[in-house]
Amino acid sequence: MNGASAAPRLVTYLPPAKRFDWSNLGVRVLSATVLVPVVLGAIWADQPPLNWLFLIMLAVAVALLAIEWAGMSAPLAPIRVAFVVALAVLTGLFIADTGATALAWAATSIGAVTAALIARGVAERPADAALGVIYIGVPGLCLIWLRSTDQGQWWTLMLFAITWSADIAAYAVGNALKGPKLWPRFSPNKTWSGFFGGLLAAMVTGALVAAQARFQLNLTAAAFVGLAGGLATMGGDLWESMLKRRFGVKDSGDLIPGHGGLLDRVDGLMFAVVIIAGARLVNHLGWGH
Repeated sequence: MNGASAAPRLVTYLPPAKRFDWSNLGVRVLSATVLVPVVLGAIWADQPPLNWLFLIMLAVAVALLAIEWAGMSAPLAPIRVAFVVALAVLTGLFIADTGATALAWAATSIGAVTAALIARGVAERPADAALGVIYIGVPGLCLIWLRSTDQGQWWTLMLFAITWSADIAAYAVGNALKGPKLWPRFSPNKTWSGFFGGLLAAMVTGALVAAQARFQLNLTAAAFVGLAGGLATMGGDLWESMLKRRFGVKDSGDLIPGHGGLLDRVDGLMFAVVIIAGARLVNHLGWGH
């Protein structure tokens, strides 16, 4: 041993892959039964006095996401960091709702810097506070813009339908077929079979919604949008798994039975809305007609 002890090695233990949990699936279905009508109602409510429902739903979601983000990333001062992250994001969203898109993006950027400065003042990591504003704020801005476009309600519905179908199919197919793991280092329960099952479901869903909506997007282009949205959904899910591993938490919270926190439920949506908003922009310029 040469009189010296060997340096200890840092060993990371991954949680074992879970068996298919039918009881958890039932809780998920029950949660969806409650949440889906609320979301769909808010998307389609555009006449007074219900035209504020969408913005109210988004504002409530932002507040909850900010609380979960601060709880994970700023354990020393979660209340103050949650407040400044929520305030920064909501300021940008309320400005965006007036149609001042450029000003909304500028306000969100300033809010990210402000959140970093405040986090630094309370002995928290400034970069994490700024990331929270960007992580929550950018999808929110894209969502408001997407719904405000021509046939924006249908595009928003397609966004949610693609995300939900990709998530449900990945969960069901992955647990049924199992097989090689997708990325066991960060998410030991996800499989390649679930990955491809989710993408197929997203493509079919995109085409079905486009056929029903009859907007200027041919079925091939709609399937491509579904594929891109499905990939973004999977990417957002994996990204949040990496974040939770970094912060040392299992779930972002316990708000939604069967899912964990709200961030655990909308992580894929937050990536997908950016991609589908981009698809809507290029469609507006003539692609996919």
